[in-house]
Amino acid sequence: ETSFGTMRLSTAAMALAAVAARGSFVRTSRGFVSAFSSVPRTFATKKSGTTFGGLRDALFATVESDTELSTVGSSDDFDVEFPLKGKRTDECPPKMRFAPSPTGSLHVGGARTALYNWLVAKKGQLDFPGEDAGFIIRVEDTDLARSTKESEESVLADLRWLGLNWDEGPGVDGERGPYRQSERGELYQKVAKKLLDDGMAYPCFCTQEELEEMKAKQEAEGIPPRYDGTWRDADPELVKQKMEEGAPYTIRFKVPAGARVVIEDAVRGTVSWDAESTVGDFILLRSNGVPVYNFCVAVDDSTMGVTTVIRAEEHLTNTLRQGLILDALGAPRPRYAHCSLILGEDKQKLSKRHGATSCNQFRLDGFLPDAMINYLALLGWNDGTDNEIFTRDELIDAFDVDRVVKSPSIFDMDKLKWINSQHLKMMSIEEVADLVREQMDSLGLLKEGADGVGARNAIFASTALAKQMMETTQDAATNAQTVLGYGLPDSFDKIDDLEQKEMIQVGHFYPIAQALLRDFEAETLPQPDPADPLAPFLEDINKPIEEDNKVGGTAYSYPKAYKVHMKNLSKELGVKGKNLFHPLRLALTGEMSGQDVTKQMALLAMASEEDTCIDTEKAGVVTMKARMDHLKAFCETIPEEFRAPKPKENKKKAKAEEKSSEPSTEAKAAATPAVADPLDTYEGPPITALDIRVGRITKVWEHPDADKLFCEEVDVGEDEPRQIASGLRPYMNAEDMEGRMVLVLSNLKARKMVGFPSHGMVLCASNEDHTEVKFVSPPVDAKVGERVTIPGFDFEGEEGQPFAENKIGKKKIFEKLAPFLVTNEFGTPEFLGRPFLTSAGVCTSPVGGGNVA
Repeated sequence: ETSFGTMRLSTAAMALAAVAARGSFVRTSRGFVSAFSSVPRTFATKKSGTTFGGLRDALFATVESDTELSTVGSSDDFDVEFPLKGKRTDECPPKMRFAPSPTGSLHVGGARTALYNWLVAKKGQLDFPGEDAGFIIRVEDTDLARSTKESEESVLADLRWLGLNWDEGPGVDGERGPYRQSERGELYQKVAKKLLDDGMAYPCFCTQEELEEMKAKQEAEGIPPRYDGTWRDADPELVKQKMEEGAPYTIRFKVPAGARVVIEDAVRGTVSWDAESTVGDFILLRSNGVPVYNFCVAVDDSTMGVTTVIRAEEHLTNTLRQGLILDALGAPRPRYAHCSLILGEDKQKLSKRHGATSCNQFRLDGFLPDAMINYLALLGWNDGTDNEIFTRDELIDAFDVDRVVKSPSIFDMDKLKWINSQHLKMMSIEEVADLVREQMDSLGLLKEGADGVGARNAIFASTALAKQMMETTQDAATNAQTVLGYGLPDSFDKIDDLEQKEMIQVGHFYPIAQALLRDFEAETLPQPDPADPLAPFLEDINKPIEEDNKVGGTAYSYPKAYKVHMKNLSKELGVKGKNLFHPLRLALTGEMSGQDVTKQMALLAMASEEDTCIDTEKAGVVTMKARMDHLKAFCETIPEEFRAPKPKENKKKAKAEEKSSEPSTEAKAAATPAVADPLDTYEGPPITALDIRVGRITKVWEHPDADKLFCEEVDVGEDEPRQIASGLRPYMNAEDMEGRMVLVLSNLKARKMVGFPSHGMVLCASNEDHTEVKFVSPPVDAKVGERVTIPGFDFEGEEGQPFAENKIGKKKIFEKLAPFLVTNEFGTPEFLGRPFLTSAGVCTSPVGGGNVA
């Protein structure tokens, strides 16, 4: 022991007492104070634990009473418990933790870390009922300059939104609290005292200038900079002298000579460090008394009984210092799993420049919490199948940290939106409607305080309209805004949309528009019934309709009256199919595509009522009367040459005249009833949008991380073969696939399938319950790389060119065409009754009456 005034204190006690004394004069910004200040931190409360500031009073009370520093204790009466001491952490119920720093928002990377820890904890609670499995939130707020109460509240709110509720943490008391590092100062004091007494730590009086000089010298000599141990084995008398002088100092950890730290990382495998040459003696307590991050983390993990630490790979190097501290304390190390970073599509670390990255922004943008955790789970993990949609319970059951992959994950916004859309489809319209209301309020579409039947109807209609196409709940609100507006240009020469202009030039638009104007002015054009505003959205039994192509209402309701009226209009003008429906849609809605017209008109009618809940100005509502006035003015600008359809040669009549010498055949044809052509009523995207090519599979192997996936190389006539992942392992053998001629949908955007870059889709035919899946095969003489065509469609001209990959994905072109891609009873793949053709003939499949996908 060394004399210090009239007291007798150990070197360890003198060091801590001096640190505490200095701390009472240290202040930082935003109301925060350092570790041993006499003023408690803003976050701290006496109820939740001893604050950094409260330690100073305890230390000096014992000094003034002329006793040993019993508050922090000696090594002999060290009373800090390590719950896992003497146990194997991999055999204990999982005690997991997420330790955010309250210095900003909760971003994607942090949310994934929290999720992985939460999933392990929840599964542990199922596997070890009634035992100590659980999920802890620990706020690491030792960054005094940047930590804020507002940030902490924001992070905790985001975790609650994601549904990652904690068993212990802020607001949820438990045995291991308090749960903010700013409130655990007494614990760090005890542990620091223990290390000092055991000779595993020492005071260092090096000045900042001396440390910088040391660093410069080492760099000049080509030595990695580290502390050189100047005060490691200093003369006790010199230490005493420096303390009596009040010289500032830090507390450093004494790295054992030859120390080596080795961990078995669940993600990265064996990782080891030569501690002595890597870090040197590192700081535990700063000169202002604040404990450093790695010291706090090691103490907290060991005293909270954390069994596994799942965190980002950027923390991997911290494991060395934390492991050394744990070993010095005789505390068991937790298991570690360091997950790779999440990158943007440019392969750079995900940041704000890549768009939304904070959880709160995703919430505001209309994403579902269940979809977010579904997608976050897949950023570095898979369950070994090609399944990409998981409920919360399914994730808990399937997740295993040993299946977290080592390679970085790419954040794909399109995939997140797709996953969100799948979760939205699993919800009812009523469940989604409340979320859509939030989005409509956010955009200002609803009047302030709007409520009652009218508001509920408008929100329901907006939700039902977009239910099948929406990727986020925000899409329903923006779609409603589009529906309530009217996009028809002021004049023909101002049309920018080539599809619109070409449709009008065909000549059917003008007479159809004139008929609509006539009927509207005569009040014979059917209008939505104010007494039954939801008729188009409900079946007869008042069951909501979610399908885009299905319309509700009774035999006497608006949707049926509209249908009858348009059928009569078709007969009057002698026009049908797309030549009728496309002009009608453009004239009534101002758009070339969209949801059912009667549903759109119903929402417009709700927004046009005198007491409407819709803010007509912010929503940009264009009433039916205003639309007809606009349409009338627009029609006056259409050139005369486009006001009537051009006469076409009657090919059927010509063909009949050529065969006039065959009366028996003519009579038979006349006796045969006409079969309706499904193309006449088809309103979907053109089949020419798809780039389906003949390909040959050159190589097949099993996906290493997905039990149901094959990886294939397919020659589609390009410089290099395409790599494609397909879920065909349950149905086919690899050896039977190699060399096969197949059809490949080639204009799909490249995406990763469980880590494998897949670019395209091999088309197969399947029966209704998918128990039989077979290739769609081109003729053996077909040319690799040639495009598959459909009779009756122009695949050669400008209009016949396939859509760009981005357009195929964003507009869900294939999903819209898929219901019409089938095989007939003989197994021939068809679109609207027309076969798939190559230069060598018709394509085939062994599956009759199936679907092609």
